[in-house]
Amino acid sequence: MPHSLWKGAISFGLVHIPVELYPSHNAAALDLDMLDKRDFAPIGYKRYNKVTGKDVKPEDIVKGYEYEKGEYVVLSDADIKKANVKSTQTIDIVCFVEVADISPLYFEQPYYLKPGKGGDKAYSLLRETLRQSAKIGIAQVVIRTKQHLAALMPVDDAIVLNILRYADEIRPAADLDLPAAGSSTISAKEIKLANSLVSEMTEKWDPAQFHDTFREDILAMVEKKIKAKQTHALTQPEETEQEVEPKPSNVVDLMELLKQSLGSKPKADDADLKTAPPKVASRK
Repeated sequence: MPHSLWKGAISFGLVHIPVELYPSHNAAALDLDMLDKRDFAPIGYKRYNKVTGKDVKPEDIVKGYEYEKGEYVVLSDADIKKANVKSTQTIDIVCFVEVADISPLYFEQPYYLKPGKGGDKAYSLLRETLRQSAKIGIAQVVIRTKQHLAALMPVDDAIVLNILRYADEIRPAADLDLPAAGSSTISAKEIKLANSLVSEMTEKWDPAQFHDTFREDILAMVEKKIKAKQTHALTQPEETEQEVEPKPSNVVDLMELLKQSLGSKPKADDADLKTAPPKVASRK
């Protein structure tokens, strides 16, 4: 079980539910180290004093807010907590909204909330109330040194706290010069064909059937280089290799592609989707 990232309470009217915050995902990104290509030695990064140039030990590092150029107010963890004790210890639910009212653009990062000691009954009450009302709780919480907007929602047996972006963090799509909704360039026949394709490709959501094939392909290449004893070989791009932008389909091509796509969807139990990840070299 991972360590909790935060401990406090959900403030729900006059009810306080002790909870702990836990990550909901495992980081599976490909971990590549930076190397010096002259001798393939790892490149290190160090923290140093920008005035003296000397290295600084972790225990000598403190946080500071620059209020003028080169002038700082030093802030300890105790100072940050003292500034607003309630906000640093409470997930404060400010209102409840319909799930459909929040655009997917606002959702950023989910976390699990686990009830703290003595909080099981109140936790269960909030979870079932959210589930039966089909509402989500909008709250504010301070994690480390930043106040976040958050959505509390029931997922199976858990209450999930999903960090939300603030409105001023969302870039307007209007800047992208997008085709207008309800464009007259789309015919009813094209929409009907596209809907038929969507219908044909619709299946029950099963996240277990998907995996990171790009990561697996990179690790397979690593294994191949190890076996060929080419661990330090730098592959250069082919002379003929160049990026070619796909040509947009015209209306006639689009209709034909939709027709050809119908009936061509692989079955949900296709062996390729269920293939187990290949065994690759482990990192030491």
